[in-house]
Amino acid sequence: MLLVGVTGCGGSSGGGKAPEAAPPMRLVAYDGCDALLDGLRQATAEKVGPYGLSDMPLGLAEDGMSRGKVPQAAPVPGGAPEHSTTNSHEPGADEPDLVKTDGRRIVTLTDGRLRVIDPVTRKVVHTLDIPGAQRRGIGQLLLSGDRVLVLSESWPLVSLPRRAMPGKVRPWPHPARPTTRLTLVDLSGTPKVIGNLTTESDYLDARQSGSTVRVVVRNRPDIDFPGHGADPKKAVQENKAAAMKAPLGAWLPEFQVDAGNGGPAKKYTPPCDQVSRPASYTGSAMLSMLTLDLSRGLGDPQAIAVTADGATVYGNGKSLYVTGTPPRPFLWKEPSKAIEQKTDVYKFDVSGKGRPRYVASGSVKGDLLNQYSMSEYGGNLRVATTVGRFGADRERSESSVHVLAQDGARLGEIGRVDGLGKGERIYSVRFIGAAAYVVTFRQVDPLYVLDLKDPRRPRLTGELKITGYSAYLHPMADGKLLGVGRDADTSGRTRGLQVSLFDVSGQPRKVASYQVKGASSQAEFEPHAFLYWPRSGLTVIPVDRPGGGTNDALALKVSGTSISEIGTVKHPGRAYTGGVQRSVIVGGTLWTFSEDGARATDAATLRSAAWVPFG
Repeated sequence: MLLVGVTGCGGSSGGGKAPEAAPPMRLVAYDGCDALLDGLRQATAEKVGPYGLSDMPLGLAEDGMSRGKVPQAAPVPGGAPEHSTTNSHEPGADEPDLVKTDGRRIVTLTDGRLRVIDPVTRKVVHTLDIPGAQRRGIGQLLLSGDRVLVLSESWPLVSLPRRAMPGKVRPWPHPARPTTRLTLVDLSGTPKVIGNLTTESDYLDARQSGSTVRVVVRNRPDIDFPGHGADPKKAVQENKAAAMKAPLGAWLPEFQVDAGNGGPAKKYTPPCDQVSRPASYTGSAMLSMLTLDLSRGLGDPQAIAVTADGATVYGNGKSLYVTGTPPRPFLWKEPSKAIEQKTDVYKFDVSGKGRPRYVASGSVKGDLLNQYSMSEYGGNLRVATTVGRFGADRERSESSVHVLAQDGARLGEIGRVDGLGKGERIYSVRFIGAAAYVVTFRQVDPLYVLDLKDPRRPRLTGELKITGYSAYLHPMADGKLLGVGRDADTSGRTRGLQVSLFDVSGQPRKVASYQVKGASSQAEFEPHAFLYWPRSGLTVIPVDRPGGGTNDALALKVSGTSISEIGTVKHPGRAYTGGVQRSVIVGGTLWTFSEDGARATDAATLRSAAWVPFG
């Protein structure tokens, strides 16, 4: 496939040698379980060091649910009032969050308890303890009709290695393994648990379309490495030998499903013929994608797997992409040249209700910021990445936007814009239709505008340099873009929270801004915390103000030319738990949520209507 590189010009976005395109990458299936086991053993043996796998988590681990997107007026089910939805990246792929509503009820998960709130009476009408989600604030929800899926992850406490006695070898603990639990709850009457799925896997992310949920988990090998590091070379050899003897079950995940029908729990693993690997290597980790139909309950999760690591999930309801970095072998010394930064991309067809179908894979140079660095449009995938270090050597980093097209089982690069933000890194990305908006930052904030109408000849069409940066970008009407981030001085020192309104219908320009000195917002790194209600221009974000204490919700009115403060919503409660985390609209009421309770506020006047404690 022809690779076309298009370099932006002017200012910090041009000049210099453009990075070459990453080599093409594809997935292939295994011939059988023997070939799968052999490949996994070899890949793991190449990666082990004196203490086993260098990226294994050790020590005291805590619960680690993934924390980390444009609400519109949702359809009104059964005469329910108009309401907001989770601020998800794509409208066709709902994302798990702490609070869900269908207009008839509000469901929230706090402190391991599922609570159902009646927005009419403004009371908690049901409370249900969720197994495995007992830590405060841990867990997320997906809602479909009268079914709620609770996704929670917990880590066991593992003792740190003890100091060795004289003449003795220091013992080394077995790496901690998380437990991911999916709990299905029926809300048609008094809430009750009707199914559980558990697995010792890392939870990455999930997406929902209709009643179908795709859950992505990651497994690292479960191997007791005998090496202890006292004699590093000997330890490496012992650990390699352990990897070459490990059974297939050390890598293949196991999913235990209690369907809630009174029968015994069943165990499932991905069939060997449903496991693939990159054609150029075999990873030591394994990505699995599960499929669940909430309307039918929990049963066979129909897992498919890839022998590769993964970190970022992006989906739009028809396609789901998972990205990761290729494995790096254990090296005794620093390599003579820098290790190539590369991100592998795996594409799955999830347009049906059954098992997803792997369709293509590819690679791009550089690293991704988050899922907003990806967007599928016109059948092509656009990806924004940063190559090189972000630090004192300013010429070592720059960012690019790649366009990948599917050609059989490969995602090949057909267009690219290079040279964005030299010496800087990406702070936010938003793809809107055939346009891309990229913010990089070091001392000033260049907002780049790219035209991707011709995917083979993408081009840079605008650049705006201002102090500060936007860490989250939200599309508005009439060619406007709203940014949430930080104000900064000319040296790059941040001064507080800043909400900025940009006009990107032509050459980009800043038309309005609002600052809160010394403050920050969770919405900068968690888009689910951001609420925009197009009908009135109401915009709500949590604000962590200087001086400690609890944070409140800042309500702004955003028009086409201005940003003005409406007021704030505060919650009573304890320090570090009474802060506002989420907000939703139901009818004419703004609901805000903290770990201690929910407050109902008139969305027009911000007059408090009720406080609903979670005690």
